[in-house]
Amino acid sequence: MIQLSRWKITLVALSLVLGLFLAYPSVLSPAQREALPSWLPSNGLNLGLDLQGGSYLLLEVDVPEMREKRVSNLMEDVRVSLREDQVNIVGMQREPGGVVVTVAEGAAYDTAFNTLRTMAQQGMGATGQPDRVATKLGGGRIRYAFTEAALNSMGATAVDQSIEVVRRRLDSSGTKEIAITRQGADRIVVQAPGQSDPAELERLVGQTAQLTFQMVDTSPTGLNDALAGRVPPDAELLTDDQGTPYLVKKRILVSGENLTRAGIGTDQNQRTAIDFQFDGQGARRFAEATSQNLGKPFAIVLDGKVISAPTIQSAITGGSGQITGSYTIASASELVNLLNGGALPAPLNVEERRVVTAELGADAVAAGALSTALGFVVIVVFMILAYGFLFGGVSVIGLILNGILIVAAMSLTQATLTLPGIAGLILTFAVAVDANVLIYERMRDEARQGRSVVASMDAGFNRAMGTIIDANLTTLVAALIMFMFGAGPVRGFAWTLTIGVFTSVFSSVLTAQVLLGYWLKIAKPKKLPIAE
Repeated sequence: MIQLSRWKITLVALSLVLGLFLAYPSVLSPAQREALPSWLPSNGLNLGLDLQGGSYLLLEVDVPEMREKRVSNLMEDVRVSLREDQVNIVGMQREPGGVVVTVAEGAAYDTAFNTLRTMAQQGMGATGQPDRVATKLGGGRIRYAFTEAALNSMGATAVDQSIEVVRRRLDSSGTKEIAITRQGADRIVVQAPGQSDPAELERLVGQTAQLTFQMVDTSPTGLNDALAGRVPPDAELLTDDQGTPYLVKKRILVSGENLTRAGIGTDQNQRTAIDFQFDGQGARRFAEATSQNLGKPFAIVLDGKVISAPTIQSAITGGSGQITGSYTIASASELVNLLNGGALPAPLNVEERRVVTAELGADAVAAGALSTALGFVVIVVFMILAYGFLFGGVSVIGLILNGILIVAAMSLTQATLTLPGIAGLILTFAVAVDANVLIYERMRDEARQGRSVVASMDAGFNRAMGTIIDANLTTLVAALIMFMFGAGPVRGFAWTLTIGVFTSVFSSVLTAQVLLGYWLKIAKPKKLPIAE
């Protein structure tokens, strides 16, 4: 195993060259990295919030508000469906989780119940079971509400969906290495290294971006009555950015959930506009709505604001359309980003915001660099004292290569280095040198038993490999568990440790084999220097 092989020499040389090639941008300043040619790697180490400073947000998902909105939509579904079946509604009372509708006794009562029961059976929850139920209460009263299981699952589902929406928004905005983690039952922590303005981060995150297409109420006195405070139960009074009022039907024809793509375009006057495309279901709904309402205006509503209210000139059957308005390239880009990222299922309330200053980050970087350097020096001194300049120096060279490969791997994957990650880096050095200790001690044992230098060295590598692999496998399993189930700093530590497991085995074993093989070939020693 100690014999020199061309593939081993080639592999070590290539790893050194590739490692330096990928790691060197980390020692350059941001301005120097920007000036590099496009064919050269320019990604340096991403430093975490605790190292370079940035913004911190603690968000709370407004689950009660989301439930209220779901119940409001449920009430509107009941009103529209019973009206389509020509059932006269005598009264409708909202209650937690649902609604109690009152109709006339007799045939209307049975028709209403059958309609609501069919609606309940069609509404499937995340578990594949109906998430609504219709119940006869007698006296012409029917309760139509979400099941208890559906109400309980809304909170967890809303938090999970909110995390994904926030991640898509911030990733597409160009902010690198955002850490988004769940805290407790309904809170989300957002850490943005390098982002010095938490208000800008909050603005990007906090917009609900709920896009809906709703018909405008064009009744002769409807808008005036609404302005006077008499808003119909099936409509709502909204305004645009200029304050122009619109009486809009509550029923949502198509929502942003059916959007597959949004992009920046231009209208017929070459002004900036937003192009959008629906999925199959959205295209069918949009085609049906436009074909049934020719000559009528419909409102495009974003987060409760009317952004456009065009008149339907013809049926739109292609599933695509355009939103026009007074958009700049910047405002259109932001809106496209929000639409493509998806709508938040519930509002996000900011519970805490703070800025980690660059000075604190610099102190953390200095402390981390000092601790890493001290750890490295202690290991170097120990190895040289224990095994001499030759064998100890080989271990030190392996450690240097190990550090270069770790920086290269983290730069290539754009992993974030945090203070716990630095702790993982120091631990990786210790694990790497531990492999050399196992190999050298086995060589000593073999030499003391009278075996030749070549036989002792070969046995050292061969017989220590099993122990090295077992030790690193257990470390790798522990790191993977921390990465899968941990969050934030724990995952940073686990990721650094995982990379280090692979690079340390390579650098401590293969590099030592090549360097000691060269020494053996050139020096042809009669005695192993570490035998005593």
